[in-house]
Amino acid sequence: MSSTAHHTHRALIYDSPGNVSTKIVELETPEPGMGEILVKITHTGVCYSDMSIMLNSWEGMHAKVGQVGGHEGVGTIAKLGPSCDHANVKLGDRVGIKWTASACGNCDPCMAGADGICVKQKVSGYHCPGTFQEYVLSPCHYVTPIPDGVPSDIAAPLLCGGLTSYSALKKSRAQPGDWVVIAGAGGGLGHLALQIGSRSMGFRIIGLDVGGKEEFVKSCGAEVFIDVLKKGEGEAEDRVTTEIMRITGGGAAAVVVCSGSNAAYAQALSYLKFNGTLVCVGVPAEPVAIANAIPGAMVGKQLNIVGSTVGNRKEAMEILDLAKRGLVKTAIRKEKMENMSSVFRDMKAGTLQGRVVIEIAPES
Repeated sequence: MSSTAHHTHRALIYDSPGNVSTKIVELETPEPGMGEILVKITHTGVCYSDMSIMLNSWEGMHAKVGQVGGHEGVGTIAKLGPSCDHANVKLGDRVGIKWTASACGNCDPCMAGADGICVKQKVSGYHCPGTFQEYVLSPCHYVTPIPDGVPSDIAAPLLCGGLTSYSALKKSRAQPGDWVVIAGAGGGLGHLALQIGSRSMGFRIIGLDVGGKEEFVKSCGAEVFIDVLKKGEGEAEDRVTTEIMRITGGGAAAVVVCSGSNAAYAQALSYLKFNGTLVCVGVPAEPVAIANAIPGAMVGKQLNIVGSTVGNRKEAMEILDLAKRGLVKTAIRKEKMENMSSVFRDMKAGTLQGRVVIEIAPES
């Protein structure tokens, strides 16, 4: 078969797991096996999950020395392996690679459309080499086609950040016109949740984050911004709750916690209204039970707590369609592979707005 792949390619690895440390190396370009394709990556987003794996922050998901991370990749198909005809893909197609690199399709979660918790799933950048490299293998049936009109650098973060936010909002049970709170509103997930919720779902959005992100958060669709660190009378948690209760006239219909903050989870239940829903998305490094999940309060207001991992293949296509229609656009900062360690340091410090996209190779 014809191919545009080279014998070797550049890749970025975690050379000292547990620390913010990356290294560019030269790797042998693999050959696609049965049902696989080789994708030439042009752009890849950088996700908080990548950093969590690199730093060994999550129990049970620790990086190995030499691990190639990344799970928000966009590129073109450079080579087809055997038995890919059924997947309706061809050389040169622009496709995306997601957090879930592959799912079995047959377990109970898969049958229910919950690919992200497939019992046999493989995670890009953890179970298999990820998208922080020029060429990566992927099952031909699991890549996501990138629609015309959506630039690759804008599409890349939608494959995890946008997909995760979209799926979480769908689980919130909120209805058009309801108040919805986004905690961590200025981050990679949060700024996309703001746009999706306000522009395509009809929610009234309150964004929570630090003061320096107010203008950005409002530009993404938040009707109200609250600085979670602003000093004032009483504890910050009480002040945030009081403000939300005042604005909403009795509480929000839902809160989506996009940040990995135990404090955000601890205060969230206190400002939900009757039948309100807390959607858990961000995963704190230190596993602490949600502080205010008191049975009496849960029963008294009939509150709901739901977890939401990445969305499924259908939702991935839906979020890209929203981008094609101009309803959501990733706020990106482009960087080169050589600057990845610096990007992770900024991410760890919490200073990033939107998403960083790494330019892996020029588009042909």
